[in-house]
Amino acid sequence: MIIGGTSGICARLAAAYAARGRDVVITGRDAERASAVADEIPGSVRAIAFDLSEPETIAEACAGLGTVDRLVLGAVDRDENTVRDYDLERGKKLVTLKLVGYTEVVHTVASRLGEDSSILIFGGLALRRPYPGSTTVTTVNGGVIGLVNTFAVELAPTRVNGIHPGVVGDSPYWAAKPDSVLENLRSRTPRGELATMDEVVDAAVFLLENRAVSGVNLPVDGGWLLT
Repeated sequence: MIIGGTSGICARLAAAYAARGRDVVITGRDAERASAVADEIPGSVRAIAFDLSEPETIAEACAGLGTVDRLVLGAVDRDENTVRDYDLERGKKLVTLKLVGYTEVVHTVASRLGEDSSILIFGGLALRRPYPGSTTVTTVNGGVIGLVNTFAVELAPTRVNGIHPGVVGDSPYWAAKPDSVLENLRSRTPRGELATMDEVVDAAVFLLENRAVSGVNLPVDGGWLLT
């Protein structure tokens, strides 16, 4: 089950698991769009719809689920919200989506987790490298570490890990940036290349499948944080 599996990295991850012959459920806010994306992915993929920023709707939307072996919490909402010009409603929406909404999903499916289940939570490197306007984003990505830690303890033996991508050069958000912006970021990355969606997917599969790994928050950034 991939929360936010209708676009970007999480859609790529859904395709990767479907290619392995797994039954995949993706979620999105819009039912029609989520179903259309599911239909485009080869394999056994279906969609359900709910809005994480309205957590009271999650349980009903998930009522038809069976056993959940792998749960990915990857839905994102970008919020450039500065302290000086703070938009309270936008801030509340993102905090609810990524902390309360994520937790309500786990609460809802906890009784459906399999014997060898695992959970992966997407954060981001704004928690360690804030930028102007990242106040809420930095805060909730820091909160992801707290969720990983508490879920790993409370839900044991279910494994829980976090993944924190850096700049993913071929993702829809970053690919639309001017070449000058990307080149500046690339030059500051020790390997001289930005992370790709496929590389993030590989890391995500590792964290979901390796039975010896739990409670880990993994940066996937090509060493960008070192510069």
